Amino acid sequence: METSLHRQLKEVYAAGTGQQEVVLQQYRIDAIRGGALVEIQHGSLAAIRDKIADLLEHHQVIVVKPIVALKELVKLEQRGGKVVERRRSPKRGQLLDIFEELVYFTRVFPHPKLSLEVALVEIEEFRYPGHGRRRWRRANDYQVEDQYLTKIRETHHLRTLGDLRKFLPRGLPRRFHTGHLAEALQVRRPIAQRVAYCLRETGAIHPVGKQGNAIVYSRRRRAAA
Repeated sequence: METSLHRQLKEVYAAGTGQQEVVLQQYRIDAIRGGALVEIQHGSLAAIRDKIADLLEHHQVIVVKPIVALKELVKLEQRGGKVVERRRSPKRGQLLDIFEELVYFTRVFPHPKLSLEVALVEIEEFRYPGHGRRRWRRANDYQVEDQYLTKIRETHHLRTLGDLRKFLPRGLPRRFHTGHLAEALQVRRPIAQRVAYCLRETGAIHPVGKQGNAIVYSRRRRAAA
């Protein structure tokens, strides 16, 4: 079922044109803006990979990927009932989270007709007790009634390999491995490995050797020489 969050984002990106839920070919398109097809994907980018690849053959496409930077949890007594508690979720999304999805999208992005727009959003999520119970016995014993957009904090447009290279922090060695990248980004190494994988698969960086078991990368392919 479509959430209010998804409907609100469609209204934002349709920009008052009224062109929403447009049927094109065998697909339903969320919105059309300035001649470009807009697809808003709160779920995994893998789910729309083939659809986007097909549409790019003849159309400009904007894929909007919202990342929840701040979530207020609104606990209801029951479905449709009164609010019994509000609190902020400790989870905080950030721009770097886009690489969790980009690992499934490197066969499509980058593309000259494609823009990936990352929207850092603040939302309210309304929850009620799960399984028909009226008591909250466990933190995860709930169902989500709906999600609402309260604010678009900022947006980032990714179109080219240059846009991806901007994620590489200053101060990296000319040749670097994911240990260097993790330290510079101040993240755990598995996250740095995910970033490096996406940059490598899209051609933004290139493997040029090994240091022990670690692959060494460079921004430039010719550095291998």
